Amino acid sequence: MRLLLDTCVWGGVISDLEAAGHDVDWVGNWVEDPGDDNILAHALAHGQILVTLDKDFGELAVSRGRPHSGIVRLVNWSARMQAQACVTALERYQQELLNGALVTLEPGRGRVRL
Repeated sequence: MRLLLDTCVWGGVISDLEAAGHDVDWVGNWVEDPGDDNILAHALAHGQILVTLDKDFGELAVSRGRPHSGIVRLVNWSARMQAQACVTALERYQQELLNGALVTLEPGRGRVRL
């Protein structure tokens, strides 16, 4: 899967996600953070699932109706556990994400909003 990691996601997860076969881009490697609207638009334009810790992307997608190509929000995961949580979300909710779902993953719980 093609992924765009928000700056709030620990950059150390990139190698684990790539090892799991994912194509990963990290906003933390960009020259500057262009803001949430532009990050979401970039992910959509490039067919990337956005991975974030930030609930603002859910609000942009749900409340403001911004189009997106799937969002994974990781909640209450330590930096060291973010990669495994992300891999789990991508495996468990792959079809939903490919259909543009918003997936919120907490330890022991996952929620999907289509």
